Amino acid sequence: MSTSSTTPPAGLPAAYDTLGPYRLAGLLGEGGMGVVYLGLDRAGRAVAIKALRPHIAGDPDARARLAREVATLERVQHPRVAAVLDADPEGERPYIVTRYAPGPPLDDYVTTHGPFRGEALLRLARGLHDALGAIHAAGVVHRDLKPGNVLVVDDDPVVIDFGIAHVADDVRLTSTGLVMGTPGYLSPEVLSGAPVTEATDWWGWASTLAYAATGAPPFGRGRVDVILDRVRSGQHDLTGVDARMRPLLAAALTPDPAQRPSAGTVLAALEQLAHGEAPHLATGPSGRTEVLPAVTQSIAPPTESLAARTELARQQRPRQGSTRVMPAIPSGGGASAAGASPYARIRPYASSVPPAAAATPPGAGGPAYGVESRRDEQPVGPVGDPRVGKPARTAQLIGLTGAVAALAATWPMIAVGVALGWSVLARTVDRSVTATVLRRHEAGGARGTDLAVAVARSPFQLLAATVSTIATGLLGLLVTVAVMFAVSLGSSLLGVRQAPTGAVPIAVGALVGCWTCWWGAGGISLRRGSRMLMRGLTPGQLTREVVTALLVALVLGLGLWALLRHGVPVWWPLQQDPVTGRSLGWQF
Repeated sequence: MSTSSTTPPAGLPAAYDTLGPYRLAGLLGEGGMGVVYLGLDRAGRAVAIKALRPHIAGDPDARARLAREVATLERVQHPRVAAVLDADPEGERPYIVTRYAPGPPLDDYVTTHGPFRGEALLRLARGLHDALGAIHAAGVVHRDLKPGNVLVVDDDPVVIDFGIAHVADDVRLTSTGLVMGTPGYLSPEVLSGAPVTEATDWWGWASTLAYAATGAPPFGRGRVDVILDRVRSGQHDLTGVDARMRPLLAAALTPDPAQRPSAGTVLAALEQLAHGEAPHLATGPSGRTEVLPAVTQSIAPPTESLAARTELARQQRPRQGSTRVMPAIPSGGGASAAGASPYARIRPYASSVPPAAAATPPGAGGPAYGVESRRDEQPVGPVGDPRVGKPARTAQLIGLTGAVAALAATWPMIAVGVALGWSVLARTVDRSVTATVLRRHEAGGARGTDLAVAVARSPFQLLAATVSTIATGLLGLLVTVAVMFAVSLGSSLLGVRQAPTGAVPIAVGALVGCWTCWWGAGGISLRRGSRMLMRGLTPGQLTREVVTALLVALVLGLGLWALLRHGVPVWWPLQQDPVTGRSLGWQF
């Protein structure tokens, strides 16, 4: 268990700067918005003080975020979480005081001591598991669990920095459209605009464990947009993870939350590894991986097994069909247990001095408390991104796809033009918005020249979108043609003669071709841009209903047109069928 230091480091000057009733004894870390000091209360006890920078202190949003952090921390009481002691978010220089955890951040610890193995990795995983259990039991989602926000104190983790935590009954953090977090440790569903859930933290937990086990970010380093694309597509690098554990950890980092194993499953596998037993993987009834007991495992007495199963189920209820552990293996403590706090609870915003804690000398920590932006841990915010937290307009986009397929069955060349035009426009919008978001991220916020720069760059974005559309469109076209001939051949085998260029083969081929472009290589830009365009076309419920009705009517009308032409499409502006060479013209 970690303890809080009560003795200041040696060699400090006799006089200190002060902040409220606290003396500032040293610098723990700093970032663009705030500074974290090692502080001393009136009794000489060490605390951590997170203060906004003077030029940020006047920003109401920054103050509100600090106040939210106080309210969030007050909900959580657990020895693996740095508890709030005092705060003044309304003062001339707002600050928050938390328990001082005398240890380095996890990333610095790994750099100095090397990756975690065996029992050490299990201890880290279990400590973070218990901390997240307590956080979630309080109705809070941390959202930014990463190595820089985990301090290692006496070989145990302490979770810090709740600056962007999400509270279950607080809608403000999901309605602002802010991308906030750290690339490589922010879950794929949050990047896609899905609601914030506990699965977000468990994904960050697995990503943090991967870092601890390898000493490298699982999604690499480099440009922010490249890292985010790797996260969305699940392109991680787990080289260095124990080969027996790698498949399970890879499953925990999959982009689809429903396909991930429970945290209890991962803990149980780590428990087996720590005891020298290799987790046995097998395919369960659902077709997904399960961890089976080692053949040497002894059978626990019935009462012990029932208690273990009850405790494990209470900590992490596995999803239907997800990866799970067959034996009942306790995870080493209740995830939601509050635990004893080293300090008495203090109301926020009070100016009273925090009570004493057990005395231990502070350890060498270096920059900590989640405020130093590392090269591979650049925070994605606070930067406005209009794609996050907004409706996907799935129904309308499905209707649009159906309309394109129906148009292809009647006017194929016009349908090709419409599909290519939409793709170019959607990709241009996505590239422009992405460039603006990244520019604001690098600048630390919005600038007055953002619009002018976006307009100046628009021709280049249009050119890049056109090239991308042509490259991905060729694959979609090849798939469409292949499906057309496959449908024609299949219908002939069934005794129903259909030319490859008939309405039905073209419609089916167009649907499959659109699906290929949507989900295939380079499709993420098309998906994001299409959703933005559709949200712009359907801003309200009435417009959504009208557009949906028009798309349905268009599909029905084009279907009727195809029937009237006996399934023979119009190839204008071509003068003949590109396959048969027959001249069809405009006639019925």
